[in-house]
Amino acid sequence: MSKAHEIRLSGSGGQGLILAGIILANAAVIEKRRVTQTQSYGPESRGGYSRADVIISDKEIFFPEATRFDILLALTQEACDKFIFDLKDKGILIVDNTQVKNISVMSEHTYEVNFTELVTEKLGSPITTNICSLAFLVKITGIVKEESLKQAIAGSVKPAFLDLNLKAMQLGFELAVNYGK
Repeated sequence: MSKAHEIRLSGSGGQGLILAGIILANAAVIEKRRVTQTQSYGPESRGGYSRADVIISDKEIFFPEATRFDILLALTQEACDKFIFDLKDKGILIVDNTQVKNISVMSEHTYEVNFTELVTEKLGSPITTNICSLAFLVKITGIVKEESLKQAIAGSVKPAFLDLNLKAMQLGFELAVNYGK
């Protein structure tokens, strides 16, 4: 990878997207890549707007904030509507179609997965939807290695929740491998 890749993880507060952004950035650091991670969220901690941006590159990063995304993960309709027009023409759009029902711009690189529904069904709670969708993104794009993601998760979540998060990661990988089958 020679160019910088700009990634936005977006949704609402309480979905764990800032943690997911930190984990993705840490996975890139594990690989000794150059990385920036920024975040923003609305005044409400739960239910309000939330996003995390990560730029990963093998060369120096001159501007630390993502402006035109190579990859957009949208877990809510609001996030999809707000950021889809900042996705590059050949960018990758990943949406949680449990929440996102209308996509205003479709491309050949659009992935619609019912992450929240599947995580709730298979793991008993929607709390790890962030990790599942992040793992799907990693598997689809190859932006970081799977092992680096696993190490970053292990270094970022409380030990009591590590097993659940690793199960969510594995589910995300499986969803990516089986996508469209």
